[in-house]
Amino acid sequence: LPMQPETICSISVVIPVFQEEANLAALCDQLWPVLEGLPLDVEVIFVDDGSSDGSFAMLREIADTRAGVRVISFRRNSGQTAAIQAGIDAATHDVIVPLDADLQNDPEDIPRLLDKLRQGWDVVSGWRKHRMDAVVRRNFLSRMANRMISRVTGVALHDYGCSLKAYRSSVVKGVRLYGEMHRFLPLYAAMQGAKVTE
Repeated sequence: LPMQPETICSISVVIPVFQEEANLAALCDQLWPVLEGLPLDVEVIFVDDGSSDGSFAMLREIADTRAGVRVISFRRNSGQTAAIQAGIDAATHDVIVPLDADLQNDPEDIPRLLDKLRQGWDVVSGWRKHRMDAVVRRNFLSRMANRMISRVTGVALHDYGCSLKAYRSSVVKGVRLYGEMHRFLPLYAAMQGAKVTE
């Protein structure tokens, strides 16, 4: 059966932050114009994962000057999965969009993810076609791992490691994440019957 178009009224953007003082201003410069252009209620949840640089102070300043921004702070570094879990738990809107703070994800892709959700998908995964890290070794190993996971599970995604995804809240609320499980949340969702694309 064809999927039915679905309405999206609001989104929660969840951003784990660890030692990102140097990137936060550029991230905000890229993110706010995109969010302000969306005809939706928007909240942004920054999760400071025990940063020892000036990240937390910058986040507090952002929250003081921007409506709809919340900051969660960990006393110590707990890892990206724990930070994403905290953001999902705190999110209150229809759709949850995790986004890296290190400028590897382009906020301008958020409307494209939302367009796919409106077509009836439950999870839309991003795909970093032009990665900026360890080009040969890391990208090769990542491609091999993605192919193996896709072959074994039947959930064909090119980039399980890309944090930029869009989830209907109903699909991920109540899920308990641990280890590096945030990477495999689309797989878990598919196992529960969610419709997953990229």
